[in-house]
Amino acid sequence: MTDSTTRALRLGTRRSKLAMAQSGQIAEAVRELTGRPVELVEITTYGDTSREHLAQIGGTGVFVSALRDALLAGEIDFAVHSLKDLPTTQPEDLVLAAIPVREDPRDALIARDGLTFEQLTADEDRVARIGTGSPRRMAQLNAWARELGRRVETVPIRGNIDTRIGFVEKGELDAVVLAAAGLTRIGRIDEATQLLSPDVVLPAPGQGALAIECAAVNVDLIARLAELDDPDTRAAVTAERSLLAALEAGCSAPVGALADLSPSSRLRSSTGGPKADEQAVTELHLRGVVGTTDGSTLVQLSTTGHVPASPDDVSAPLKLGRELAVEMLAKGAAGLMGERAL
Repeated sequence: MTDSTTRALRLGTRRSKLAMAQSGQIAEAVRELTGRPVELVEITTYGDTSREHLAQIGGTGVFVSALRDALLAGEIDFAVHSLKDLPTTQPEDLVLAAIPVREDPRDALIARDGLTFEQLTADEDRVARIGTGSPRRMAQLNAWARELGRRVETVPIRGNIDTRIGFVEKGELDAVVLAAAGLTRIGRIDEATQLLSPDVVLPAPGQGALAIECAAVNVDLIARLAELDDPDTRAAVTAERSLLAALEAGCSAPVGALADLSPSSRLRSSTGGPKADEQAVTELHLRGVVGTTDGSTLVQLSTTGHVPASPDDVSAPLKLGRELAVEMLAKGAAGLMGERAL
């Protein structure tokens, strides 16, 4: 009979090459942490089998529902998700045990002939065709082209990373835009011809971060997996997802958000005399964008707040996201979003 503390832990994952790669990395970390073997359990989700565009099938939760069902049925012990795929409302019977250190959150352009976005749009005789399945990316790419006095054609695409890059390699598209984190995790980041600055294209809320989820009843495993949590990453993505939730938008809506943690300095008199010592204060800077997919209208705002010293207190990031959402809605953000949560 196998002891419950030595049997293999079952990690639920989607079947895609990217999902298997990132789940494999988490599996190795869990093996080192617990000393227990970890086996990957491949699960097919609705988002994997549907050939419709994400905006048509709803986007929110289509890649995670089957994994969550398996967790609640006890078929797997924990699941690894791309955080940007998770609905913003967390079920009471499931717990995000850990959000590890975030990979690069930026978007990456893979273009023909090694070109950048600026170079793609410079040809007056050719309108660049850029593939993406994301209304968020479409909105910002079209707006960027407008700023340059140019125009691009954003083409809706689906498929895994190989399929998407293949559109460029076969000459069907001039470029595609993908998450830099995914390219890094499968060892193909060198194929990116440009990493898109958040100053021009904000990523999806939570992009680049992974979420390790357990059933709430599995308290011992939750406690162990919590050691993989990165408080800075959790604070940042909490603010981003709070913004998304307060906008009442799903993960396929044209919403971008990025929170950066940066140490600032302030001088405080020491108790020992006139000498002053420097104290690090962590600030959270949150940027958000909502736009029409043709790029004709964008609402872009930012705000800054302090992060509490305790990693368990996420009230400040939650508040920051809600406050920025209120400002964006006041500027007309609601009218720019296609999908709204019901």
